[in-house]
Amino acid sequence: MTLQFLVDGLLSGSMIGLGAIGVTLTYSILRFSNFSHGDLMAWGTYATLVIFSGITALFGKVAPFAPLSFGWPLLIALAASMLVTGGLALLLDRVLFARLRARGQMIIVVMASFGASMALRSLLEFLFSSRPDYFSRAIQIAMPVGLGMRITPDQIALLALTLLLVVAVHLLMTHSQIGREMRAVSQNLALAKVVGIDVDRVVRFTWMIGGALACVAGVMIGILVQIRPLMGFDMLLPVFAAAILGGIGSIPGAVLGGLIIGISEAAAVQIIGAEWRAAVAFLILMAVLFVRPIGLFGVRER
Repeated sequence: MTLQFLVDGLLSGSMIGLGAIGVTLTYSILRFSNFSHGDLMAWGTYATLVIFSGITALFGKVAPFAPLSFGWPLLIALAASMLVTGGLALLLDRVLFARLRARGQMIIVVMASFGASMALRSLLEFLFSSRPDYFSRAIQIAMPVGLGMRITPDQIALLALTLLLVVAVHLLMTHSQIGREMRAVSQNLALAKVVGIDVDRVVRFTWMIGGALACVAGVMIGILVQIRPLMGFDMLLPVFAAAILGGIGSIPGAVLGGLIIGISEAAAVQIIGAEWRAAVAFLILMAVLFVRPIGLFGVRER
């Protein structure tokens, strides 16, 4: 048995963790589970693909940053798509979720997110078909890093990007005014309103951050695996399991939960077979709910 599953698990866990940040922020501030979050990952990826294809058509084939498989067109497309996906998340809230939240029945909002998820997925499949697509078809040679593990330059770059984004979001939440306001709203909505916090502004920012991170997670999947309309739906259970495992409202917890889920899934593939991979996130989720429902870094509500 080699330790390659650690590399595979770190990569998978990075994608899961970025998606889980959006889920944990949405739940802690808006108090509902957004089941359309996975489809935002897919929409962000396809938006990146469209913008990337447009840049390529305009400027021609651009040489990648050696030894990576992509160059500046993909980075520009990713930055633009983060804004687009954040805007899509905000639009969903304005058109659907905010109206239902005003009625005070959160179970209706949760069910609406199921409907939004199916609608987004079906529309994506209608627009782009179910045929897989790719940012690049270049084949990279994995480099040995010791102990039987190998990693490609793209994988190293995406792990570094994940670390950069996680640190940036953590600093935003702990050292900025909007971050302090978000933590205040998550702890006590009524008191936050009393002290003059603009809750609507906090909600808008939450959707933008969640959508942008979902886009990055989706693009990572697109670079390392492939682009499909169902790619976000396939990630939904691991993302929610990571958010719950880490503790709702905790960004470091969401990332750590993602890494635990990712490594556990990769180990299951190597030890007992790929057909059991999907069951791992479910089993971990059930174990957390039975043993410690508030998660690793969760705080009991008083």
